[in-house]
Amino acid sequence: MKYKLIALDVDGTLLNDQYVLTDKTKQTIQEVHDAGCHIVLCTGRAPASTLPILQELGLEGTMITHNGAATVHADEQGQTLVNEFAFSLQEIQPMLDYVRKDGIHFDVCTPFNMYIERIGEYEKQMYKKFMIDPKLVTDVSELQLPIVKFTLFAKPEVLDRVEQEWEAQKLYGSLRMIRSGDLFIDVMNAKANKGNALKALATTLEVEANEVMAIGNYYNDLEMMAFAGLGVAVANSPEGVKQAADAITASNNEDGVHEAIAKYCS
Repeated sequence: MKYKLIALDVDGTLLNDQYVLTDKTKQTIQEVHDAGCHIVLCTGRAPASTLPILQELGLEGTMITHNGAATVHADEQGQTLVNEFAFSLQEIQPMLDYVRKDGIHFDVCTPFNMYIERIGEYEKQMYKKFMIDPKLVTDVSELQLPIVKFTLFAKPEVLDRVEQEWEAQKLYGSLRMIRSGDLFIDVMNAKANKGNALKALATTLEVEANEVMAIGNYYNDLEMMAFAGLGVAVANSPEGVKQAADAITASNNEDGVHEAIAKYCS
């Protein structure tokens, strides 16, 4: 088999718009795994909401979570942190002040936990959709914990404005700000991305870059697609992601992951 490691984004790529993993895609992934190919989920999700998908695939192993900020190994014994790119809450204080003033919903994540200061029905539905149970605290700044991801959740037009203003003011300092979805902005350690995490995992597994295939759908997938020997974009990706890809497969609603694996790993 040409590709020994397949990296899969989850939302908008592996799962369809109803957040369902189809039987066709599941069977194809299980077949290449049984043939000796490593399967790694590379996602913006936390480990707790990634593990059920790994289990639904009938697999165990390494998950790249929080957009590369935390790599976690999962097996029958539980979950173990392999690597993290963390930063302090003090580094995001100017951004915390901004979102609190504007009433923009946010959460902060350690590798295994998520913390919020308030929640409404709109946010509850989002967390339920992603199988997340955040912890409600009075002030996240009092946690005194290193964190791996600071996420904003709001309507696209709100986040468009935030991106422009934070970029102009460099409000994120030495950290990295990415748009991980139409409704999400993530701020992370500058070294944290799916590409760096995937490269580290491939090195551990003694897999060369040209033996890696990565499939994604959004801008937070670009680094892992660039690292991989074959970077594939699903058809529902934004135009900029498609242009950066080596190949384009069917959309997430048309079993694009199945199509790509069947085409390139047969």
